[in-house]
Formats: sequence, structure tokens, C-alpha cells
Amino acid sequence: MFFSSKINKLLNLQITFLKLDINSTYADLIIPVPLPKLFTYGVPGNLISECEIGKRVIVQFGSKKIYTGVIKKIHNNKPAYETKDILSVIDNSPIINNIQLKFWDWIAEYYLCTLGEIYKAALPAGLKLESETNIMLNADADYSDISEKEELVIGLLTNEDFLTISKLEKETDFNVLPVLKKLIDKNIVTAEERIKKRYKPKFEEYIRLPEKMSNEKYLSEVLDKLKRAKKQSELLMNFIYLTKYGSENSGGIKPAKIFPKKNVLKFCETSPANLKALLEKGYLITEKKEVSRLISEKYEDTEIKNLNTFQLKSLTEIKEYFKEKDVVLLHGVTSSGKTEIYIKLIEEQLASGKQVLYLLPEIALTAQITTRLAKIFGNKLGIYHSKFSDNERVEVWRNIETGKFKIILGVRSSIFLPFDNLGLIIVDEEHENTYKQYNPAPRYHARDASVVLANLHKAKVLLGTATPSIESYYNVKIEKYALVELNQRYKDIKLPEIQIADTKEAKRKKQMKSLFAPEMLENIKQTLENKEQIILFQNRRGFSPFTECETCGYIPKCEHCDVSLTYHKFTGQLVCHYCGYSERASKICKACESPTMTTRGFGTQKIEDEIKVFFPEVKISRMDLDSTGSKKAYHKIIYDFENGNTDILIGTQMVSKGLDFDNVALVGIMNADNMLNFPDFRAFERSFQLMAQVSGRAGRKNKQGKVIIQTSDKKHPILKNVVENDYIAMFNSQLALRKQYKYPPFYRLIRLNVKHKDKNLTDAAAEKLATDLISIFGGRVLGPEYPIISRIKNRYIKTILIKIERKLSHKKAKELITASINLLRNKDKFKYVQINADVDPM
Repeated sequence: MFFSSKINKLLNLQITFLKLDINSTYADLIIPVPLPKLFTYGVPGNLISECEIGKRVIVQFGSKKIYTGVIKKIHNNKPAYETKDILSVIDNSPIINNIQLKFWDWIAEYYLCTLGEIYKAALPAGLKLESETNIMLNADADYSDISEKEELVIGLLTNEDFLTISKLEKETDFNVLPVLKKLIDKNIVTAEERIKKRYKPKFEEYIRLPEKMSNEKYLSEVLDKLKRAKKQSELLMNFIYLTKYGSENSGGIKPAKIFPKKNVLKFCETSPANLKALLEKGYLITEKKEVSRLISEKYEDTEIKNLNTFQLKSLTEIKEYFKEKDVVLLHGVTSSGKTEIYIKLIEEQLASGKQVLYLLPEIALTAQITTRLAKIFGNKLGIYHSKFSDNERVEVWRNIETGKFKIILGVRSSIFLPFDNLGLIIVDEEHENTYKQYNPAPRYHARDASVVLANLHKAKVLLGTATPSIESYYNVKIEKYALVELNQRYKDIKLPEIQIADTKEAKRKKQMKSLFAPEMLENIKQTLENKEQIILFQNRRGFSPFTECETCGYIPKCEHCDVSLTYHKFTGQLVCHYCGYSERASKICKACESPTMTTRGFGTQKIEDEIKVFFPEVKISRMDLDSTGSKKAYHKIIYDFENGNTDILIGTQMVSKGLDFDNVALVGIMNADNMLNFPDFRAFERSFQLMAQVSGRAGRKNKQGKVIIQTSDKKHPILKNVVENDYIAMFNSQLALRKQYKYPPFYRLIRLNVKHKDKNLTDAAAEKLATDLISIFGGRVLGPEYPIISRIKNRYIKTILIKIERKLSHKKAKELITASINLLRNKDKFKYVQINADVDPM
């Protein structure tokens, strides 16, 4: 009886524990780390009601680190390991919606990356709380046996409660981490993880009248007290006037009860000292209000332009095709007015309560198009790109969530914004390779991903370009996409006259003057005399691609990459464009010590330098990665050129992308050869696109423009296509070659990059992986081989290319590739070898 009673108690206890297990709640989280799994955490009872899919939570990851995770799934399935609990829930409502999570799943599967990598790329840094390590001095530490470096760190900590590791790194000129480890081992300092909140709302000081100031008797008493303080009295009366009637001075301001402090100082024409005195006396009151960081420029409202006959026809066709197709390709020649068609479609989407995403390939383009769209759609328009600060990007994110922004004009990362009711995605200049993300993962293509995103929203996609990508035009041919053509330029402007300048012949006859063929210089001179503007295009930044010793042939190379250093004249530096390494340029050769170092080739900086020799009086601007480092730099360069403050604009491919200038009469392509001879199967397609696009900047509105193309191979078939503006001939010739050599659009490509600091280990890992893949895919695997640049940032690189027929299951192929990669990684020898998958490499 005793044993029976005890057994019953044990059974009841076991049942209770089972019930507890069954009723326990767990959450699978996406953590911003590149690991291929979700992480399960326990949900404490007091947080169950707060946890929802798409909300951010704070969790401990590993032994110390604190991260923000996103809830992907909530369930009652206890994992086989001991779970940690969620520490707290950050959000009142989900910041990632279900459509976004489905989109992330597709990107992870298609582009062979992890959800953690997508999370890191998708959310602005201000929404990702991470812990930072704080270092504190121990009160009773023994300082008897410390080094000079340890003493310096202790000195920095003496007058502080704590310092972050990043702060200590800034304050010292040595690697602080080994020093901190020794101090921790000696129990002199301790390290503690604390949450670092990245997003900080911006507050502005506002001024208002106290309530009692509405009493006339009290106001009279105040003014009586201020008789001797004439300036303060004037300020108070001016402020009261401002609240009742506003002001028409300095652009005007409407009456209100409260004003920003800066406006009070401006419109009341007073000093900060007078305002401070009234605040101290309580005659005015200050309060802080949260304000937006996003610059809200005021534009005069503009009506949408009426479309011409050709534009109307195209618009009608697009809308008809949207009834049966999800994607339409608008193939319109340069300056045909595609943007006006976009605006009409946006207007219709907004009228039906839908959101619109308008994708652009370059930040530079947002400057011009922002002005055009803002004049029509006002504060419904939001801008999103990498030049925005983290805090500004958080504000854009939140303005979409709250419904303030209905249209987003942005670059490729805009596809990750929290849309919940998309009606239309416009991908302008859809052929551009800048829609492809290279590093870090996810290595997605925004054009292709936008088609999937639109499908999830049951929305439509409009691809617009004058030079379609071969893949998109092929999708038209197989009737996957619909095609609408717009072959007439706006206001019947003629396409530019294109002339080939034979640099090979000019050099033979010794007619070249520096970088310029005689035809180029003569046309530049004539254009400047006509008070017209010029664009000179060279798809290479810097002064010179490399320098070389004329005595021994030595070429300075990067210490960390297998690439020559580019000479930048304005800084006097030789710079690596891959890792940022730089060194001072010198005339003395490091190898033979001869004073015969000279520049070879030319970039945008050298063109700028040389053009000044021939035309010293002209105003010149340069638009490349070096000259557009800040958010406002693009706007200034484009504004100055638009308004005639610049005569010649020199630039890289940035100047080729959809910019619209009224007075450009001449476009000079300085070197077609470096594009045509680039070793890539897309080189001819890209050369045609770049030259056709940059040519389209000439003769935009007033008259036919002219284009001069400098080349040493004037009979090249692609140059013939460009001169004749014959896209179809280029498409057909390239399509035949692609089919013959098994390239897209007939085959899908997956490139695997194998990287490690040890060359031999890189070789061994690449050979092993390639052998495993060949056993599965046979002749579809090419490599491994070293790419053109075989070492970047001290890591050796070997590539393996896999070609997969379109008719085969790509999902199954990717599963097999992932399994092979995991098999390699499981070997201790290759544990730290980095393997990156690039699906549909560009």
C-alpha cells in the first residue's frame, strides 16, 4: 500500500512535468549571424502575451553576447537541448510582416544564404540592438606588476565609470584587445555586456506662451515689468503677434501656438540672450518635441503633364497587358518620356489605396527624379538609399509602417522595406548590374527579387529601359513577360549623330593630343563656343589605373590584394580600390631606385587634369565614387550642371543612367576598348548598354546632339550596333553565342568562391569541393581556377562555376550544392575555409 501510494505520487509528478512541458512556449528566432538555422528560445510566462511573429526580442546568444532576434515561429515543441529564455520583447506590434518573412524565405532558398544574413541586410542598423562590451576598473585591484600599455589603459579608465572597447581603441595607438585580456586575467578590469541602443529620436526645442499670458491683466503687468528691458519686451510682443498672425518675412510662417526655437530667433529678429532671459523669467516656456531627420523640401505643386500620342499608346498597352501578365517590359528609346508614363501609373495606384516602389540603380538618379516626383506627390514620397544615416533610414521604415509614405524611391535595398499593400514596382534602367548585390550576402538581384516580391503582394512589375538586359528580352520572347515599345523621342527630338574616332590611326599619324583624338578636341571646342554643355565618359575612376617604372618595369601592387594600385593625383596617393590600402606615390622606383616611375592608362581625374590644359577657362565637374562621398555631393554636381554652372561633366557610369540635361550637345566616350575587351561573357552586352545610354544624354530637348566614341577597333560589331542604334542585332548575335557556350538565359550560373589566408589550403579545399561537385553534376562544373584578381584582403580566392540547364530543378541542384559545401566544412582541415555562393553572378 505504501509503495503503491509512492508510485502514484511519482506518476502524478511525472504527469505534472509532462503537462508543464506540453504547455511550455518556445519561439524560433532569426538572429543576425550567418548560421543556417533558426534558434529556439523559451518564452517566460510573463512574456507569452507579448510575443508575436515579426516582433523583435532581446536574447543572450552564446555565453555573453546580447542580440535582437526576430520571432519567426511560436510553438510548444521542446527542443532536445536546454534553451535560454527571451529576456524582453522590444515592440508593441510586429515590425516584420508575414509577406516580408515569406520574401526572406525565398531569398534564403534561391540565393543560398541564411535568414540571419538577410535580417542583417534588411533592417536598418538602428533597428538592430546589439550588446557592446564595457570595460570597468575593479576597486581593489593590484597595480604592482603592469606594463606601460596596461598603465595607459588603466589611466583612461580611472576617471570613467566604464569605457567601451571601441572607445579604448580610438584613444590608443596599439591593439588594445591583448592588453585587455591580460588586465582581465590579473583581475584589474572586468568586462560587461550592455545593450547598445542605436536609434535615437531627434528632439528640437520649441517655444510657446504660458497659459496665464492669455489674461490681459497679467500680460499688462508683465510688459510693465519689462519697461527697462526694451529688447525683451519687443521679443514678447513679436512672439504674441507671431502666434496670432504669423509672418511674411524670410519666406513666411503661418500662425501657431508653438514654434521651433530657431524660427522664433529668425522671425522675431532677436538674440539668444533675450530669449533666454524671457524663458528664465517664465514669460515664455520651452518644451522638446520629437522631429524628423528627413529633409522635407518645399516644392510648388505641379500638375501631371499630358502625355503625347506615343506615350498614351504605351500607357494603354501596359494597362492592357497587366490584365494577363504580371511583368511588362517597357522598351523605350532614351528621352522618350518613360518617366511621365511611370508618374501616370503611380497616380492610379495611389488613387486605389496602393503603395508603389520605384527602384533606381544609382543614388545619383534620385537627385533629379526626387524633385520631379515631389512636385507632384508631395510628402507621400519617401527616399531610401545608403547615403542616409542609420537614424534617417529608421525614420523611413517607420513612415512606411504608419502609412505616411505611399511611394518609395530607392536603390536595391528598398525591396526589404515593410510594405504591406504594394500595387506596383517600377524597376527603372532594369538592365543595370548595380541592382545586383555582391558583398556581403545576401547576393540578390533586386530586379529579379522584385518580381517575386510583387507576386507575394499580388502586384505588378514594370521594367523600363532603352537597352533591355538579354535575360529580360528573352523572357519577352518566350512570352513570360509582355513587351511595350516606345520608339519615338519626346517632342520628336532626333537621336544623336554618333561618330567613331579611330585612335589607332590618330596615333600612327601622331595626331593624338594627350588623351584626345583630333575629332574629339575639335567638337569640344565647337560646343563650348556655342555655349553648350559636354559630358565626357570614362568608366574608370582615379588618375591612372597603375604606375610603372620605365627602367625595370616594376608596378606597385597592393600589399593585401593581387591588384595594381591606382594613382589618385589630388591626394598624391596610390590606392587599392578593393581593400582601401594606400601609400604615397613616388617618382623613385622601389625595385631599382630609378627616378622613372610614370603613369599608365587614364581615369576620370586625368581627363579632368588634361582638359584644363586645352581649355583653362572652362568650369569642370567630376562625378565618380571619389567625388560623391557625401549625401549632398550628387545633388550639388547635378544641380550645378543643370543650371549651367558647369561646362563639362566628366564621369564614370553614373553619368550614363537616365539623367536629363537640357543643354548637352556633345557626349565623348573616351575609351570604348577597355569595356569591349573586358574578359566576361557579358562584356559586349554591357558595352552596348553603356555606350547607348551615355549617348542618350546628348541632344535631349533643343536639337540633335553628337557623340564621339574613341576606339582603336573602329570595325568592332558592337560599335556598329551602337552607331545604328540596333538593339535587336546586338541581342540576336549575343543570344546565339550564349546558347552555343551555355550561358544565361539558357543556363543558370552558380559561382562558388573558396577563400582562405593560406594559399595551399585554399587550393586543397577548392579541389576537394570541385571533385565532389563533378561527381554529382559532371561536365556542368568548371574549375576550380583563380579569378583575374586572385587575392583580396589577404585572402586567396578560387572559383568554381556550375552551369545548370533551365529545364532542370534548380531547387534540387542547390540542395546538392549546399550538401557538398556542408560536407567540406565538416572536415576539421577545412573548418575555417570561407565558401560563398553567388547565384546568377553578374
